[in-house]
This record gives sequence, C-alpha cells and structure tokens, in this order.
Amino acid sequence: MVTPSPRRLMAPAADALRRRNTRLTTRRAVQQAIVSVASLVGAPVFNQRGQRVGKLADLVARMHGQDRYPPLTGLLLRVGSRTSFLPIEAVESIAHQSVSLRTARLDLREFSRRPGEVLLAKDMLDHQVVDLDGRQVIRAADLYLAPVAGQFLLVGLDVSLNTLLRRLGPKRLRGRPTPERVIDWDAVAPFSDELTSSPPAVQLRSSDEQLRRLAPAELADLLEDLGRPARQDLLSRLAADTAADALEEMDPDELEALLREVQPAQAAALIAAMEPDEAVDALRDLADGERAAILAEMPADKAGELSALLTYPEREAGGFMTTTLVQAEPDSTIGEVKRAVADLSQHREEIDAVVICGPGGELLADLPLFDLVTHADDVTVGDVLAADETPEPLTVPPDASVAEVADQLVRTRHSSLLVVDEHGQPLGRILADDVLDALLPERGRLHFPRLLR
Repeated sequence: MVTPSPRRLMAPAADALRRRNTRLTTRRAVQQAIVSVASLVGAPVFNQRGQRVGKLADLVARMHGQDRYPPLTGLLLRVGSRTSFLPIEAVESIAHQSVSLRTARLDLREFSRRPGEVLLAKDMLDHQVVDLDGRQVIRAADLYLAPVAGQFLLVGLDVSLNTLLRRLGPKRLRGRPTPERVIDWDAVAPFSDELTSSPPAVQLRSSDEQLRRLAPAELADLLEDLGRPARQDLLSRLAADTAADALEEMDPDELEALLREVQPAQAAALIAAMEPDEAVDALRDLADGERAAILAEMPADKAGELSALLTYPEREAGGFMTTTLVQAEPDSTIGEVKRAVADLSQHREEIDAVVICGPGGELLADLPLFDLVTHADDVTVGDVLAADETPEPLTVPPDASVAEVADQLVRTRHSSLLVVDEHGQPLGRILADDVLDALLPERGRLHFPRLLR
C-alpha cells in the first residue's frame, strides 16, 4: 500500500503538531500510514514514469533542531556503484518497499552531512536512545515514518523482539511493519555523539526539558546504562547541580569509570558541584595521579576543602561528614537565618539544622529547622534559645568510628549530629543516611532517601 502524498494531507495533522500534548502515533491516520525504515533500505526507487532508477541506501533526517518530530531532508540513492543525495522535495511518496519520485529527471548530488542531520538506518537502527516515558535506555529495532502536514516525519520507533526478528528474517517478511512496542518520538531523547560519526550542532529540544525533570536516581540509571559517547552527551545537557545529583546516585564503579572517561577539567567541575562527602567518596576511588589532576583543575578553595576531608580516614566521622553548614550567632534574627538557609537551597538534603556559635566560634546550639518556621522573622536566635528548651548539641570528634556515630544517633533519635574539633568548634555534619552509606558495604544504588526529601 502506498502512503498518501504529503500534499493531500488534511489540516488536522497540522493541528496535531501545534497541540503539544498530542502525540502523532496516537492518531489513527498516522498509524495507518506508517512505513518501516528497515523495510525501505535496499528498496527500489522509481521515477515519475515508473522506471526504476536505483535503490534506497538510507534516509536523511534533521534530528537536532526545534522540531518535535524530525523531518526527512533527503534520500541516499544508489545508482550502480555510486551513492548520491536526493533532496526530499523530489519525493512524491514512500511506500512500504518502494519510493516514487515526482520527476523523471534526477538532480543527484554528492552527500555531505549538514549540521543536525543523521542517517536513519546507519546512525539510528540498533543505537541507544532514552525513552523518557519509561525512564530507560532502549535500542531501536525499527524506525517509523509517516507523512504529516506536508512533510515526511520520523514519528516513532519500535523496540520489540518480533520487529527485530522481522528485520533479520527473509526479505519477503520485511515489507510490512509489525508495530508492537511503538514509542512516540516525542518521548525520545537521542544523543548526538552516539548517532553520528560527525557530531551535529545540537540545539535544545523539548526532550531536554523532560530529561531535566527526571529524578536524580532515574538519571543515574540512564548514565549507567548508556554507552560512553551517549552518556557524555547526556551530561552536557544537564545543569551542573542536576548532573552532580545524578552522579551522587550512581554505583561507585560506574561513577569511577565515568570520571575516568572525561577530561580532568570536566571531572573537576562535576565533583566540585557534588556534596562534599559524596565528592570525597568519588575522589577516594581514583588513583593518586588521577585525583591530583582533578583537584588541580578546581578553584583553590574547593580543592583545599576536599583535600582536607581526604586526610580523614574513610571509616571515621571526619571521613564521611559534609562541610555544608548554615551558621548563625545569637543576635541573628530568624529572618536572616531563613535567608541564609535559602541561599543554600541546592544543599537542602544536607541541612536539617542551623549551627549557632558564639563570638569566638564556640558551639552553643544546633537549632532544628522546625524552629525557623515557628517563630517570627524579627525574633532573634538568642530569644529562641532562651525561651525554648533547646537540647545540648549532639557532637562527636572527627576520629569517632562509624559505630560510635550510629550509636549516638540511635540512642538520641536525632536525624544528624555535628563533628567538632578539640576546641569544640564545628567542622561538619553527619546525617543518618550518611551513616547507613558508611555501614553498608556497597554504596550507590543503596542510597537511602534523605530524611527531609
């Protein structure tokens, strides 16, 4: 069955493109018109007179742009021993196993990949993409085209085993698509380095926004499942804080491999954006030379902070504490403390209390965040401490063992405690889930949700 000419399509198909919440593969007209890319490779190409002029070698689509569905920009046509490019404007219709042209005259050109273009069969079949709906990495067993709003568009892909077997089976069985697990292209995030040997100029599209909305653990799963080029591309699409959150959720071995794949400058930027305790864990897994090269690429203050933490043994309190602290003095107002907490919102999972220190830096109290929301902004911290029965801050020295820290938290039912030096001045904080991570033999996928998540 020949698909209808793009020029005959009705207005509702164009409306579908304008309605962001409507996906093309849910429309009956599109479902009936889909054509398999796998079945087209090697198919005959006929001119306007019905004469065979060659066979289809591949299809070219503009993948990286603002289009929700990549449009075809041309065909690669094999005529004898020569393969040439034919612009899509010369195509009249695309059937299940043949292509018809609008003219008997051929304007064949040498193919040169333009920015954002990919070869659908060569670059995409069996390559990795991300299914944003299913939060998983998949490989395309087949790709589906359809004529929509005057263009031939890539509307979806199939990941079913039967489709893969159809491709590998006898040629007579490849003509008709057998869509079983069709994923609409609007739910797919392809990766430039994975798709092309000459990476195109990538422009952000809606799938990038959907990627950013995934939870850190979901992004970590994707990073672990993707091949090296694709996960580097995924990292490049994420903001530094989002990427750091995902890295904190990765399996330690996978994170170690990822950090070795990138240049020291990129690794330094990623680790610097991680929570200090997680960053130190990542650095400990690297060889001395690798660690030194990464620290050398960091700002001096961040490198100094992490280097100091690395001097503590891994199984002692100083080795798994975070140095992210909100500190205030007794004459600070509750409003000022709230603003200080808000300024560290990217570290919300590391903060469950505010450290109150005297003029000389001595520890006075560890004020729970609950007290910030139950007092007026113009009340001072000193007034809160005087009026409420604030318990003594729970502390341990930096050389306290994991067992000692765990015992303190279990005995007092606290969600965190402070690590202090020999003068009683705060060095860092340990949360309950940091203790669980330290007690468990394997980190990464066993991360427990933060108590305040």
